[in-house]
Amino acid sequence: LNEKTATLVVRPRGWHLLEKHLLIDGKPVSATLFDFALYFFHNAKELMRRGSGPYFYLPKIESHLEARLWNDVFVRAQRELGIPKGTIRATVLVETILAAFEMHEILWELRDHSSGLNCGRWDYIFSFIKKFRARPDFITPDRASISMDKAFLSAYVDLLIATCHRRGIHAMGGMAAQIPIKNDEAANDAATTKVATDKLREVKAGHDGTWVAHPGLVATAKNIFDEHMPGPNQIARQGTGAPPASRENLLKLPEGAITEKGLRQNFNVGVLYLEAWLGGSGAVPLYNLMEDAATAEISRTQIWQWIHHRAKLEDGRTVDEKLYRTIRAEELASIGDRPHIERATAIFDSLILNDTLADFLTIPAYEELLKIERG
Repeated sequence: LNEKTATLVVRPRGWHLLEKHLLIDGKPVSATLFDFALYFFHNAKELMRRGSGPYFYLPKIESHLEARLWNDVFVRAQRELGIPKGTIRATVLVETILAAFEMHEILWELRDHSSGLNCGRWDYIFSFIKKFRARPDFITPDRASISMDKAFLSAYVDLLIATCHRRGIHAMGGMAAQIPIKNDEAANDAATTKVATDKLREVKAGHDGTWVAHPGLVATAKNIFDEHMPGPNQIARQGTGAPPASRENLLKLPEGAITEKGLRQNFNVGVLYLEAWLGGSGAVPLYNLMEDAATAEISRTQIWQWIHHRAKLEDGRTVDEKLYRTIRAEELASIGDRPHIERATAIFDSLILNDTLADFLTIPAYEELLKIERG
């Protein structure tokens, strides 16, 4: 490795997941604590010796009570290893609609260990759809129409930056999903331009940093932030003190149509991601975008929402089970044979065609992964 390498920030799994490879008294442990404890126990002191420390991203938090639980874990872990309180630093991913209404409280609970808040855009869209799943007046348009400069996402960005800067802490931007495209210079230039546009929006909005989906795009993001943020951060940029986003704006839907293309892409991304996930890949390049569990969640919750509320395509057709099965058959024929495609499709079908919207696709997928492992 190089003399100087990037700072490692570990993201433990969310509180909703179990680790079934380790049992205590015959019961699986929390995947969250499993990830945190192993990394912290084996690396904290060595990281400190090197002038760094144990740094974490905390995902999926919905309330200040979950942040309090994390803080209790940090305090206990530092005490057990004889490490000073506050050595652990954590950035909370605000990627649920409920957390957006408790940003101040979350920062308060983690005040001795906080590095700031981060816009987790893809999971945030997923959370928005999931929490309002029963509401026919909250039907979302194609994923491509749900961008960071519009409606509820724009309001959430403004509120996160204002909240963090009011508390003297960093407000981190989100991930641009584009990745470098080999053997197609024009397409690669277009992808780079989209990333540059996204990062320019973030730095002008007041973000103190950002992240990208691929190391090949770090220079693009860094150059823009270096140009428009000459200092180490923009915390000094303070608003009037009043919240810049109302409740209504935080819940405002973007305009846009539901299209057959969007329906097909949702099926493709959802099934292909699940297929890759069952094969051991957590992030998958699909159609020149880096897809992860969050984007797969958007794909399947949107299809469920459209079928459940009998949404209309822009051409007037109703999204129902019959249309879903027609498109499903056509898309599977184009996808062709893959090692786990049948398992992935079966999981996706069960999630889409159930009367109840499951909270997370990774829970049934994990059970299938264990079957593959045992087999």
